Amino acid sequence: MSQKTTKMRVFVAGKSGQVAQALLEAGTARGYEVACFGRPQLDLSVPETIFNVVEAFGPDVIINAAAYTAVDAAESDEDAAFAVNATAASMLAAAAKKLGVPFLHLSTDYVFDGRKRGAYVETDATAPQGAYGRSKLAGETQVFAANSDALVFRTSWVYGPVGKNFVKTMLTLAQTRPELGVVADQVGNPTYAPDIATALLDVAVQAMNEGPKSFAGLYHLAGTGATSWYGFAAEIFNQGAHFGHPRPK
Repeated sequence: MSQKTTKMRVFVAGKSGQVAQALLEAGTARGYEVACFGRPQLDLSVPETIFNVVEAFGPDVIINAAAYTAVDAAESDEDAAFAVNATAASMLAAAAKKLGVPFLHLSTDYVFDGRKRGAYVETDATAPQGAYGRSKLAGETQVFAANSDALVFRTSWVYGPVGKNFVKTMLTLAQTRPELGVVADQVGNPTYAPDIATALLDVAVQAMNEGPKSFAGLYHLAGTGATSWYGFAAEIFNQGAHFGHPRPK
């Protein structure tokens, strides 16, 4: 690995989210200089300020792990969702293009309608069913429009040690409820935030060494193995029981 790669400076948009914090931990452990930016330093709702913040850091790679993720709230505040998930994402992509560094952007399985039987692939038609999904799909489109060398990764059902996620919610509910109702007709791929971080950093190194044009495009990045929310919850309680957590019905 080259000296430049060893000292890689990673600009992460997103400060306290699951993937942002996983990137900070994993990147630091590798000896990279990783900085996670959020408010007040980086205000994605004010896109005209983004480039100056990025330029001042002087990154070797930019990873956008920031997003407006309040799925239900997005229905009544779609403008805010689009401002962060589309407009700001495109500004970050444009900044990377101007600075000549790789740009990696996280998207979501919410760009699909969920009606396909079996796994989605990158070439499947998109059909978001809500404001959040529409804003993330717009983000993909605008990112590529601003930076044709961008790498976009769709992920799903993210969980990890920090932040809010399904695992933590289930363990919390189990403390006070002997019985829980969890849907069994929605299937997806639970994806561990530190695994996402590892993959993004691995790709970032390759993109730096070989040039982002070599890898530009759209990818699906998710954990192996599909399950329903019911199946996921059951396994959470199975594993939690080993650590003294209740096992509700």
